Amino acid sequence: MRTPSFQADLLVGRDELRRRVDELTGAALTGQGGALVLEGEAGIGKSALLDHAHNAAPGFRAVRTSGSEFEQELPYSALHQLCVPMLKHLGELPDRHADALRVAFGLAEGTPDPYRIGLAALGLVTAAARERPLLCLIDDAQWVDTASAKAMVFLARRVAADPVAMIFAARSPCAATGLDELPKLPVRGLSDEDAKVLLTKRSPFPLDDQVRERLVAEAQGNPLALLELDRAGGFEATRPHTTLRR
Repeated sequence: MRTPSFQADLLVGRDELRRRVDELTGAALTGQGGALVLEGEAGIGKSALLDHAHNAAPGFRAVRTSGSEFEQELPYSALHQLCVPMLKHLGELPDRHADALRVAFGLAEGTPDPYRIGLAALGLVTAAARERPLLCLIDDAQWVDTASAKAMVFLARRVAADPVAMIFAARSPCAATGLDELPKLPVRGLSDEDAKVLLTKRSPFPLDDQVRERLVAEAQGNPLALLELDRAGGFEATRPHTTLRR
């Protein structure tokens, strides 16, 4: 797991992206909820932006989930992870909605009803948000199971009048169900100048100009790839970020 300072450094050159995230959470604080999908290649800094949203919104209660390659075939696994911290509000829902979530999460017998589960999750989220503004962070959304993705998009399209902000981080291209219906914020590579600033901040030793230029060229704007190359001495193969997780 990356340290907070490491993730913060990955936000070099990301002022406009941070502004957009801050606008979303700022509007949610006033009761104008919304959603945003951060989309970009692995290692480009999406998770760092989720951390920024969490750290820059102290008035919120943050709940977080992450898609998993190994749970993609388990219906409602990601939704369950997101909702667990809010289950104390289950008793505030109509019985039929509470029962729908219990069925979805394997706590009761029955056949899941996607529409009722969506309404139940919305009720749970809005109940939690009445207690404190809510920030829902969904990382690795490209691996969220289909049932959860549908429920989360259902939520994201219906929180406009609630103090709820939902931020998804998805690797591009992303085939996750319904995310293309939500506002997108592309996370692109760093400029060469910003990449050099990042190297200067994070390199444990001075770099001569030739090595710095080579690292910047090989990383091709990917901040995590840039730092991994630097840590390895700059001798990794070209475009190493294709195998990175975030």
